[in-house]
Amino acid sequence: MADLVDTFGALLDAVVFAAQRVASQSAAARDLEAKALIAAQGAIARARRDLDASASVIAGEIALRSRPEAGHAGLAQQEGFRTPEALVQHATGSTAREAITLVRVGAMIHDSNADATAALAHPVAQPWLVPVGLAVASGTLSVTAAEVIRNGLGEPNEVVSVEALRDAAVALVRLGSGHDSESSLGVGSQLDPDQLFRRARDARDDLDEAGIAIRERERRQQRSLRRWRKPDGMTRYSWELDPEGAALVDGIYDQLTPPRRGGPRMVDKAEQKRAEAVERDPRTTDQLASDGFLELLTIAIGTDPRQLIGIKNPAIRVLVSAENLAGRSGHGRIEGHHDPISIETVERIACNSGIVPIHFDSHGQAIDVGREQRLFTRRQRIGLAARDGGCRWPGCERPPGWTEAHHVEHWKRDDGETNIDNGILLCRHHHLLLHDNRWEIAQRGAEYWLIPPPEIDPHRTARPMPSKSPALCDLLGRRSA
Repeated sequence: MADLVDTFGALLDAVVFAAQRVASQSAAARDLEAKALIAAQGAIARARRDLDASASVIAGEIALRSRPEAGHAGLAQQEGFRTPEALVQHATGSTAREAITLVRVGAMIHDSNADATAALAHPVAQPWLVPVGLAVASGTLSVTAAEVIRNGLGEPNEVVSVEALRDAAVALVRLGSGHDSESSLGVGSQLDPDQLFRRARDARDDLDEAGIAIRERERRQQRSLRRWRKPDGMTRYSWELDPEGAALVDGIYDQLTPPRRGGPRMVDKAEQKRAEAVERDPRTTDQLASDGFLELLTIAIGTDPRQLIGIKNPAIRVLVSAENLAGRSGHGRIEGHHDPISIETVERIACNSGIVPIHFDSHGQAIDVGREQRLFTRRQRIGLAARDGGCRWPGCERPPGWTEAHHVEHWKRDDGETNIDNGILLCRHHHLLLHDNRWEIAQRGAEYWLIPPPEIDPHRTARPMPSKSPALCDLLGRRSA
């Protein structure tokens, strides 16, 4: 055992020495070619993932030795700390949140070891997370990814079994480690922690449909508007909003600031004029937003809202299948927001705002229109937004309201038609990038693929452009089932 401890210490010393050497040789990075530079970043990320896993193992052991039943004899208590998380934070110099994550993931790793060896001295506290702990220990999953899977899946209850959560965890580990052969991202591509958290939340919603309304109410209960008086005479407000409230406020904010934030280019003449005025305005984007909201609130001066936010009235757009609405079952989605909403909320919004039907075929393609006009109509844009869910460029998170409709077969070059199946939503940045750098988009039925130019990829390997619309995924998933 002494030899093992000595070896462990020597390995840690070697790791620290290697990391210091890399940091001290930063000038050498300037001589690397682009591909080597990116490869180096990836290699360091893999090393960091392994180091974080090791840190979690140590944090988990500290937590085991600081269990409540140990009382004042526990390790953390002996060192003068109330909790193992506080001891880990002190030892690592990390934030409280980072220390908590290390301890939680460390517990997953120890659970996975206990599960694999059937160790009775340490019962498995969260058996549904054993696959996650194994993946972190093997170096295929990061500590951050493990934590978001835990947060997204939640705990078992009378509806969701331990076995169902464990199966979901296995699928999420494949997505988070790039080992999912059925993923639209392709083998070797992995979801980042934000994407993985959304998938984990989706998995929980799929397993616990009845709990959507409960989670919706919990989010609404968290809404708040807080005010602080600062010593310098300024006042700060912090506004927490549930998805429904945020959708309305987001609409106003987006219409106050789009020319400054890379939003879609304006077609309407009046909107063009207003956008040009915003571009010339000497105020910062944050100042424009602040002044705009303040003017909207100052009703007494009789400001015409159209002079601030344009000709469109901000609204909440909800997507729901006709079957769910008629049967008062399932759930809907607020456009631009990932979390589902209950069918009761859908009905309330529909009662207030009415319904616009959008029809899709069995492959998820919305309906047509023809080549009579160059620009996509407002009705077509609604269909594209429902189908695409935002910019479909891989990795882009811009919502539908910040996108432009691109002709897959170009209007002038290819005589492309202004049909929904020939349209695809791209944010302004990626729309310009596609045209300026000679990227192409290929369509195969209801699927769209991004083709890079030869200088980026000599083989011009097609990259999938899956829909970002959770509502469409809901619909196609039900049809598939």
